[in-house]
Amino acid sequence: MPPMNWKCFASLWMLLFLSVPAFGDDAAGSKDAAAKTKPSDELTDKFVTTEHSFQVAGETVDYTATAGRLVMQTDELDPKAEVFFVSYTRKTDDATKRPITFCFNGGPGSSSVWLHLGMLGPKIIEFPDDASLLRPPYHLNENHQSLLDITDLVFIDPVSTGYSRPAKDVNKRDFHGYNEDVRSVGQFIHDYTTQFERWLSPKLILGESYGGLRVAGLSGYLRDHYKMELNGAIVISGAINFQTLRFSPSNDVPDVCFLPTYAATAWYHKQLDDELQSLPLEKVVARAEKFAYSRYAPALLKGTSISDKERKQVAKGLSRLTGLSEDYVLAANLKISMQRFGKELLRDEDLTIGRFDSRYAGIDRDSAGETPEFDASGAAIFGPFTACLNDYMRRDLNYKERRVYEILTGNVHPWSYKPFEGRYVDASETLRGAMAANPSFKLFVACGYYDLATPHFAMEYTIDHMGLSPERSKNLTIKHYEGGHMMYIHQPSLKQLRRDLVEFYQDAVGETAE
Repeated sequence: MPPMNWKCFASLWMLLFLSVPAFGDDAAGSKDAAAKTKPSDELTDKFVTTEHSFQVAGETVDYTATAGRLVMQTDELDPKAEVFFVSYTRKTDDATKRPITFCFNGGPGSSSVWLHLGMLGPKIIEFPDDASLLRPPYHLNENHQSLLDITDLVFIDPVSTGYSRPAKDVNKRDFHGYNEDVRSVGQFIHDYTTQFERWLSPKLILGESYGGLRVAGLSGYLRDHYKMELNGAIVISGAINFQTLRFSPSNDVPDVCFLPTYAATAWYHKQLDDELQSLPLEKVVARAEKFAYSRYAPALLKGTSISDKERKQVAKGLSRLTGLSEDYVLAANLKISMQRFGKELLRDEDLTIGRFDSRYAGIDRDSAGETPEFDASGAAIFGPFTACLNDYMRRDLNYKERRVYEILTGNVHPWSYKPFEGRYVDASETLRGAMAANPSFKLFVACGYYDLATPHFAMEYTIDHMGLSPERSKNLTIKHYEGGHMMYIHQPSLKQLRRDLVEFYQDAVGETAE
């Protein structure tokens, strides 16, 4: 795949669902109803099931894989969309004792392939821990860190991603927006739960990146619209409050929130002084966090009223923590965007830094300019995930489809953020409300130290400003890993992530998580 423009790539990522027919026709069933539900040219559900087994946590897990589409319908039983999903259910005598987790990535415009073949599913792509690139052809291995031993898994591809598409004559804009997306994914979760008889199972939702915003929206929508209570939610490298991510001259929050990740990245690439390089990563990050709040944020709040002396002092501290020169920091007026940092850190080595995983380095045409030509970390993962997904779908899951499986698409744009007009996109209040209303709702947040798309400090800022009560704060777990946006492609992080999630599930669903 040719390199993508950095800004285009970022907008696509910022690093899942079908619905079923409605139920409740009267027993007699009128001719009109029959005609409505089964005309020869109407979309119908399509499921392909296969049986498998694999090893995880020292035991053999037998499971059923279902790949297919659910036809999302209106209340009048007209088709709205065909939504593609893959589910994995462990064989059991009582499905109500098994938790079920609905999983999706973000974008908007992303399929669920990253979580599916990178973290949670029974098969996985294994990437080198040193951030070197895989050489084609690629292959899948058994995922011994999968969560299928403790929860059933449903991977949802939102409309226009994966194999999911709007129905004929249905406007795609009915699905491409914050509210529209929450409604359609919410309907899929409701319809799947109904069709596959999982209303009495413990239920969780898991989202990555923009999927964090979707998690927040769904936490309120499922409860308010369907009266469906969740046992919990998992957010992987989430974006919930866009104020923490959108660099602009009048918004200082991202500058503060990105600084600790700049420090982590400079440490990884050995761009810090000897004293800082000798420290463990966690201590370097802690120092950057302290500086960000105690010195950097107050300086930025002063704007141009800051004294020349303080400005130079802060620039010196930023230089030490970021590996950038004092002259560069001063020339940038103390505000260094993620794109500028990605180009500047290794400029002398003619390298750029990856956005989704800053461990990766890329090579531009030249070393001039302000931003990288492409995301080095994106270039490292797109090919393997695409090839393995397409082979796995046909060879292992026996699902045949002539359409292109849209791994990550721009066809969802323009994406509507109408509910947030005149302000930053922020669904944290919806999430807070869901947690306040349901004392059983547990929240797990996973962050990667090398994530320059949704930095860990941005998520911590979001959580700290949610206004959770001390009592509900006890239901929150935040963990950090030595990986990037997709920390799970770093095997040591994936192993720790599984251990942390097994503990979380035991807390969220109790004895049924087995």
